[in-house]
Amino acid sequence: MLTNDQLAKWDRDHFLHPSTHLAQHARGEAPGRIIQTAEGSHIVDRDGNRFLDAFAGLYCVNIGYGRQEVAEAIADQARELAYYHAYMGHGTEVSITLAQMVMERAPDHMSKVYFGLGGSDANETNVKLIWYYNNILGRPEKKKIISRWRGYHGSGLMSGSLTGLHLFHQKFDLPLSTVRHTTAPYYYRRADVAQSEEQFSAQCAADLEELIEAEGADTIAAFIAEPMLGTGGIVPPPMGYWEAITPILEKHDILLIADEVVTGFGRLGHMFGSPAYGLKPDVMTIAKGVTSAYAPLSGSIVSDKVWRVLEQGTDRFGPFGHGWTYSAHPIGAAAGVANLKLLDSLGLVRNAGEVGPYLTRTMAEAVGEHVNVGEVRGEGMLTAVELVADRDTRAGFDPADKVVPRIVAAMGRRGVIARAMPQGDILGYAPPLCLTREEADTVVTATAESIAEVLG
Repeated sequence: MLTNDQLAKWDRDHFLHPSTHLAQHARGEAPGRIIQTAEGSHIVDRDGNRFLDAFAGLYCVNIGYGRQEVAEAIADQARELAYYHAYMGHGTEVSITLAQMVMERAPDHMSKVYFGLGGSDANETNVKLIWYYNNILGRPEKKKIISRWRGYHGSGLMSGSLTGLHLFHQKFDLPLSTVRHTTAPYYYRRADVAQSEEQFSAQCAADLEELIEAEGADTIAAFIAEPMLGTGGIVPPPMGYWEAITPILEKHDILLIADEVVTGFGRLGHMFGSPAYGLKPDVMTIAKGVTSAYAPLSGSIVSDKVWRVLEQGTDRFGPFGHGWTYSAHPIGAAAGVANLKLLDSLGLVRNAGEVGPYLTRTMAEAVGEHVNVGEVRGEGMLTAVELVADRDTRAGFDPADKVVPRIVAAMGRRGVIARAMPQGDILGYAPPLCLTREEADTVVTATAESIAEVLG
């Protein structure tokens, strides 16, 4: 990209980008790509460079790029009815249809879905729902939310507080005082290397129990967690983790919010991650895969248990005072309906369960023995390669060396996009669910060559 290019100048002068080094971008020192077209697992920038997008945007383009069925559904909806609100019981044919389709796929004990725009606002909604729930039950002190270090739940005020990554707290006066964090179920980074997975899971459960006892169970409303850690490192839960955590929540009457923004709609080779791990959440967060990001849409799915209390509250106090102007937006709903149809008809959930493990397995075979690879891990269509300066001590690299960003850049020169995950030396992969084995091989080859280029 040329620095005297007019579009690039407008970008530097006027566009405040999310999760970006603002000063470097404004000075033109680290320009991003300007993407023009995309199809399947590939994107093309305006200079004609073609990349295999091994992170599906931000793990969100589940069905792959360029699906005309979704584009046509959006256009048809815009022509028929571009917008109407969902307040005071109003709805549209497409938003009601999507609600039905989502609930058909959700676990049986779930009851209703509230639609928003993104995962961050969905988690803001979830917390408000749970505060309302406890107020209706006469428990005004039961309001704290426990999250986990390295969890990712958004970047709003409450959702950013729930996120357990320092980047999202630093200089933002977060986390808010109603949020607490407990141990991340990150087995590779356990303090005691002698622990088995089951022992580490028991330690995580003990840490949670200790936190609950210190705070007082009567002050804790909910525990929020991704079925497996996403942005915090793409980390599957260690053996026995959820079996150890769930009884503690039940014992102390603490609701479970399962954040399925990344894991929902097929990424783990299952429609949702919660049933795959034996979870029975009280609230589920959805976004990303519900529309494959063809239009903004999110959802808060509430259980029968929570719904009954919400009903009781409105019978006592009148209409529920929460909503967004764009809740259940018809354009987003139309994209969702078309997306879920394609997810089924193309067999993409099954493909994620087959090609995803193939990607992780072949990645481990290709780079797992490299002196600077500490671990290759994954589940479904999620894979991570954790790099270390020393395998024995698990010591990381000097951040100033920017080892993982350099590897990601080297992969870009080979036509493959991976992600440098935050707060660690981790390469992350979350390709579209339509990824083929041949494309997985391309990702693995680019990774191996790029690691060798940067680290030898």
